[in-house]
Amino acid sequence: MVLQRLDALVVITLTGEGFQRRGGGATGYVKETYLAHLIPQSDPNLETGDYWDVSPALSLDVLTKQDFLDLVEGLEAEFQREFIAQQVDDKQDRVLVVGLMTQQMTQQEFDDSLAELKRLVDTAGGEVLQEISQKRPSAHPQTVVGAGKVEEIALRAQTLGANLVAFDRDLSPAQVRNLESRIGVRVVDRTEVILDIFAQRAQSGAGKLQVELAQLEYMLPRLTGRGQAMSRLGGGIGTRGPGETKLETERRAIQRRLARLQQEVNQLQAHRSRLRQQRQKKDVPTVAIVGYTNAGKSTTINALTNAEVYTADQLFATLDPTTRRLSLTYPVTGESRTILLTDTVGFIQNLPTSLMDAFRATLEEVTEADALLHVVDLSHPAWVSQIRSVTSILSEMPIAPGPMLLAFNKIDLVDSETLAIAKEEYPLAVFFSATSRFGFETLRQKLLQLVDYAAIGP
Repeated sequence: MVLQRLDALVVITLTGEGFQRRGGGATGYVKETYLAHLIPQSDPNLETGDYWDVSPALSLDVLTKQDFLDLVEGLEAEFQREFIAQQVDDKQDRVLVVGLMTQQMTQQEFDDSLAELKRLVDTAGGEVLQEISQKRPSAHPQTVVGAGKVEEIALRAQTLGANLVAFDRDLSPAQVRNLESRIGVRVVDRTEVILDIFAQRAQSGAGKLQVELAQLEYMLPRLTGRGQAMSRLGGGIGTRGPGETKLETERRAIQRRLARLQQEVNQLQAHRSRLRQQRQKKDVPTVAIVGYTNAGKSTTINALTNAEVYTADQLFATLDPTTRRLSLTYPVTGESRTILLTDTVGFIQNLPTSLMDAFRATLEEVTEADALLHVVDLSHPAWVSQIRSVTSILSEMPIAPGPMLLAFNKIDLVDSETLAIAKEEYPLAVFFSATSRFGFETLRQKLLQLVDYAAIGP
């Protein structure tokens, strides 16, 4: 009733014997009838389904005497009294977050991933209204979740006034089309949310260039079926209409733009390669700061070098690499040594391939560095899995990075038990706080040892 926007619903049961239809079909006389309608409730119980009312069995005579117009008008008046108009910001998406837990995931991994998606939606400027989850052995090939769960999502979207549904996984173009047609609101996946954040965060020309490249690569296979204007009218001679023409025009325009952007990214890559060669000629070691997004990389480079990189308690606060000089002093000899610290884009689990390709000019700062400083947010409940995610992404680099120092940040925000576990698990790591600058002297000495080790090799 809610999905089809029905005011009332009548069900008629037959006796099964007596009157017979010509040609077969349902037989018998009317046995009893039932009348159903929704109950005006400001907070309906979607789990138990008691937001509707079904009458007891009624005879056909009683049903025919029912004034349906009066019933509907009375229900409308009750709905108006029960529901208060809600002021909605047109510029802010109202989002339902949907997660699917399969057999390959543990409960902790699923909870962490869903919490991260909610944080991503918040960073993108959306308002998370509610989260919906389902357990299945594997994703449904057409709708990811089951048919009943799709109906529940559609119902909650209507009830809560959501205008966007975000899935915590990558969706195929066919899955997006199927879900949007059944739910009735726009559907996005995890990659599209990340791309939206990148589009907002990109400041430099190089960053905007790479974001546009990633967006177009994501958009190209999803052109078919996006709206009525681009829908296919058919296949073969005599069936191609204006919709197909527009679709092909859009595709060719995107492909031409992709070719130009690819060329510009190659030029950017060559420019940064020349800068790296100049630094290498001066024999100044470089250390790239890597880590999970929001681990405190930019805050660390600001505190060490007095840089002014933008920082915020947000995912992907900065996208563009920043390189600053850092002067270090050997404690015994008093000799000073200069190194270059490079802040890089933050990593995230299940980093989309299109982003890896588009940001290769940025990620090359990692592969070309003499050593890596892996900053970890120890205060995050999923810090162990975040270390694994960063390590996995680094292992997929075309060129193996140099030696790496593990550095646990935000130790002033964790309890003694968590700190003890990390120290026992990673005895060679350094522990510090970028905001309070606690442990910075140890961090500086560890950086000296790191570049010395990188210079002589294992």
